[in-house]
Amino acid sequence: MLRDKICILTGATGGIGAAIARRFAADGATLMLVDRPGEPLAELAGELGAAFFHADAADDSAVQAYTAETVRRFGCLDVVLANAGMEGKVAPITATDPDDVARLFAVNVFGVFSAIRHAAPRMRRGGSILVTASVASFVGSPGLAPYCASKHAVLGLVRSAAQELGPLGIRVNAIHPGPVDNRMMRSIEEQAAPGAPDAVRQGFVGRVPLGRYATNEEIAAIAAFLASDQSTYCTGASFVADGGMLTA
Repeated sequence: MLRDKICILTGATGGIGAAIARRFAADGATLMLVDRPGEPLAELAGELGAAFFHADAADDSAVQAYTAETVRRFGCLDVVLANAGMEGKVAPITATDPDDVARLFAVNVFGVFSAIRHAAPRMRRGGSILVTASVASFVGSPGLAPYCASKHAVLGLVRSAAQELGPLGIRVNAIHPGPVDNRMMRSIEEQAAPGAPDAVRQGFVGRVPLGRYATNEEIAAIAAFLASDQSTYCTGASFVADGGMLTA
């Protein structure tokens, strides 16, 4: 489904990122995996036979460098998945450190902006840009105001970029996971109730009509569809995978 597609994937070693990397590799994509130094990036790249590049998603010069290196190495660019993101600290607004908010916005918002900015001029017609957003793009949540605000901002970027890049034949879409069974949700659960994360998990599950968290692989399946030529008339759209959470 992705054979002959040259793909950049940021946040490649996270739960969703690694699942996407494995799904894309299985579907025949040629991958440039991107993540911060210190993450097990080389190991994942070696497992999948992929290229890799250490970079901070919030560093514009690094984003420019990994994008240019991908084109230099493979000759073109078809898919960019701006997946790198962070949950930040769970705390009331009045107890939140502005420096923490600045870092969260640098990664979650500017990182996406920078990825689109550098990729678009290098992408072939028919290209696909995907952004990992969240159900937090649509709702607020106590203790998670900066995270929710960042994901609202990401949706604005996706919708604007889709309008700008549509005439170039480049599609831009957002994936909005609900709770996913991975490290990020473990962090949110523990921060929200130190020593009693299971109660937070049950609270989230109780808001999901399907009665469970998503798997990383379920989110990867949506990414594979949007990266492929099976979604050539989809752009500026929000693809929600939340087990019905937003309907409850």
